[in-house]
Amino acid sequence: MKLPLHQLPPALTLLLAAAALFHGPIHQPDGYHDFADQSLVWGVPHFCDVTSNLGFALAAIWGWIRLGPAREHPELHHGFAGYRLFLAGLFLTALGSTWYHLAPDNARLVWDRLPIALACAGLLAGVLGDVRKRDSGGMAGLLALAAVASVAWWYFTDLAGAGDLRPYLLLQGLPILLIPLWQWLHRAPAADRLAFGGALAIYIVAKLTEANDHAIAAVLDPITGHTLKHLLATLAAALIVGRLVVRVRVPLQAGAAACPSGPPSAISACR
Repeated sequence: MKLPLHQLPPALTLLLAAAALFHGPIHQPDGYHDFADQSLVWGVPHFCDVTSNLGFALAAIWGWIRLGPAREHPELHHGFAGYRLFLAGLFLTALGSTWYHLAPDNARLVWDRLPIALACAGLLAGVLGDVRKRDSGGMAGLLALAAVASVAWWYFTDLAGAGDLRPYLLLQGLPILLIPLWQWLHRAPAADRLAFGGALAIYIVAKLTEANDHAIAAVLDPITGHTLKHLLATLAAALIVGRLVVRVRVPLQAGAAACPSGPPSAISACR
């Protein structure tokens, strides 16, 4: 029996979850906290890894300033709850990752991984609300709980001596697979597909630089692989935020030309 196209995303999600289940626990690599950046600048340890988190906060603030007032815009309001969670996760990533990289250990790593998981959850909810033209609030809430649970699962299994990263890694991997699939199935605008696809591709490259932290540091010192990961991930986030900003700006300008004056209710109806 042929699987209907609209069933592909849930089927793929179940397949990945089943694969993770049968794979068994995925442990954090030994020496995970041994980053290549051992610099001390102006009294700040691991200076490049710490300061490169600033971009996440700037992208989040930019997004909130430009998107917050437009939350009811027809190009945004279905996905806004998810994108709000995404922006909150970005800002908290700047704080949590800074805190972690000042003195890396597992206790601090919780506050690095948790906002990253929340940002992934928000992005999933936002795009799903967008393409299905349904409010993303409920999905954002459910995925936020899943994000917290994924990090809690790793942390408490780690305290028990066998930390398991499967739920956390699954949540990071799903946006890379599901977002392009959703946008294709629901015929999202080409500009959306290009921006989000480009951002996801950049994020994959960022993860590769993270895995080659010391090798990249040997070539680009003082820039390390992990520092480069932060910068590339910031670029990916900024690309998504930038696309959302364009979406809420262009239609409003077109609407303003069609109805330049009048009472607020009339202008709202015109848009």
